[in-house]
Amino acid sequence: MRDSIVRIKGRLFVLLVAGLIAIVLALALSCSESEQPSTGRNISDSAAPDFILKDLAGEDFKLSAARGKPVLLIFLTTWCPTCRSEIPHYKDIYGIYSRRGLEIVSIDIEEPKNRVSQFAAKNQIPYKTLLDEKGRVAGAYDITGIPAMVLINRDGKVLTRKYFAIDTVLETLLEKK
Repeated sequence: MRDSIVRIKGRLFVLLVAGLIAIVLALALSCSESEQPSTGRNISDSAAPDFILKDLAGEDFKLSAARGKPVLLIFLTTWCPTCRSEIPHYKDIYGIYSRRGLEIVSIDIEEPKNRVSQFAAKNQIPYKTLLDEKGRVAGAYDITGIPAMVLINRDGKVLTRKYFAIDTVLETLLEKK
């Protein structure tokens, strides 16, 4: 009888560990940007889909109103560990390139305003934070993982969406004069 109980407890422990591993893997995979959109539609080198979203102050931000200067869209959520760990990098980009004319906006996907406001305040986000409450803008840009960045040139065309190439492209696009 005692051996049966020990075996059952052992099996439950194994199932618990396997379940935890599955959850960790699912979270890790859901919080990473893929190289190509899953739909097969490539929006690079095409006109950036225009949108209007509210910022945390309730003001409208219209992408096409920024035409004439490059815009970096940063798609993220407050719950994503990678998004949180990348905040110093985003702040560095802001510190270097906003003075050279780059407009940087963070687009939070499908989260309530109060949560995003607290997150932005806690992390002292210096750039504009927009609320994509229905996920429509993320959908228009084929965002399949977060964090994701989309760089739009002065003419309103998508220049790149390759996350790890952003720094190099920004340096070339916004060289010191």
